[in-house]
Amino acid sequence: MSSKVFSAAIIGLDAQLIEAEAEVSYGLRRFSIVGLADKAIEESKERVASALKSAGFRPPQGQPQRVLINLAPANLKKEGSLYDLPIALSYLLASEQVKFNPNNKLFVGELALDGSLRPIAGALAFALLCKEKGWNELFLPRENAAEAALLKDIKIIAASSLSEIVRYLENKEEPAAVEPEIEKLLPLPEGPVDLAWIKGQQMAKRALEIAAAGNHNLFFEGPPGAGKTLLAKALPSVLPPLSFEESIEVTKIYSVSGLLSRERPFINTRPFRSPHHTASEAALIGGGSPPRPGEITLAHRGVLFLDEFPEFHRDVLESLRQPLEEGAIAISRSRHRLSFPAKFMLVAASNPCPCGYRNSPEQQCTCTFSQVAGYRKKLSGPLMDRIDLFVNVPQLKYEKLTEPELEGSSAKLKEKIIQARKVQGQRFSEEKKPGLVNAEMNMPQIKKYCQVDSKAGELLRKYVDSGRLSARGYHRVLKTARTIADLEASENIRFDNVSEALMYRLRSEH
Repeated sequence: MSSKVFSAAIIGLDAQLIEAEAEVSYGLRRFSIVGLADKAIEESKERVASALKSAGFRPPQGQPQRVLINLAPANLKKEGSLYDLPIALSYLLASEQVKFNPNNKLFVGELALDGSLRPIAGALAFALLCKEKGWNELFLPRENAAEAALLKDIKIIAASSLSEIVRYLENKEEPAAVEPEIEKLLPLPEGPVDLAWIKGQQMAKRALEIAAAGNHNLFFEGPPGAGKTLLAKALPSVLPPLSFEESIEVTKIYSVSGLLSRERPFINTRPFRSPHHTASEAALIGGGSPPRPGEITLAHRGVLFLDEFPEFHRDVLESLRQPLEEGAIAISRSRHRLSFPAKFMLVAASNPCPCGYRNSPEQQCTCTFSQVAGYRKKLSGPLMDRIDLFVNVPQLKYEKLTEPELEGSSAKLKEKIIQARKVQGQRFSEEKKPGLVNAEMNMPQIKKYCQVDSKAGELLRKYVDSGRLSARGYHRVLKTARTIADLEASENIRFDNVSEALMYRLRSEH
């Protein structure tokens, strides 16, 4: 007899439907799994057999029968242990040990030898697949219930063992409904750095404000200990919270990556990722076999902070070009091509030279000309052209370090940034792209929303014609000027808005 139950596989960041077919026939004892399964699935034969025996069922190895499990589609590589539960249930159906209707039901879960269910990664992606298919029931381990139940249209059947699921399928037991309160699932505040902690550096704080309001890329340069890292770490304290749709998007990324907290599986704060400068290209942009999201995808809708920017390998830095421009990264393999979202704000920090004291009035630079040239050569023109604001962070004097601390500066600035984001949301509402910000405007939108007067136009003409501003740089200046105008609640872009955007855009090479 044959049977079929439904499961799913994670391909990239999305779940794809998998059919677990079972055929049981009389013959020599044999238990085979086909369908391009990896080693973990091959080993599931032993886990399933032991779990079935522990749950009081007849395992396939103890009967004179031939069992064939097919995971379809057969040309798609299956990985992981989440197929244990659907394999066990399809066998029970085919061997007529249980009877239930498998239609419109999705099963995922790893089985322990005693028949209990262990948690899996990607529960939210499986719930999204159920919603897309219009299916009404998702069966999964109890530890994954709160995460999957974020989508209220799906009935979540969470169980701690195979026996519980079978009793429910045979209408012998009704599991408790899983309806978590999102407020209880929110991550605990981590105490972000407040801008009030940072003394002086008014120009850097202003650049931080503009970057946060329009999601612009930012570059800090200055001597060691000037406050570059602290400024970057203060950025999350002024960023607006994620919308529910953005939270689901970010939570799914962390769920598939196995980085989601079991206790609080809902992310409503913008990610802040800070990889070490020794990170490989695959670690930063994603890759591996199978391809997994990298740091730029984990920073989606948040901040990617790259400290010691020139210390990263050049090929790693150059790989940032496409995602900075397109908001996504495409990873190609011989059999398939995956695209991971990567709409992040890049914040980079660098010393002016290897020793860190080039052009310092107090300390002498010990670097040779060739060392400085090699250090700065790692930052190519095309890469730096994709950064909107360049800020010099100088060393502070004692008087600045000991001045009284301002209270609530991050909170006040956050309110102003949220208001600027609301202005952008209203402006782009007709575009039907929720969450669109000024830095993500395309050419038609720039032409429509970034009109400047003749005086500002002449100023821009001067810098473009002199070669100090590329075509890409010209459009990025307009986007930044639009953000500055939004912070001032100005409908039109004024001359001083363009002047300020140019001041932050033009990077000094001296």
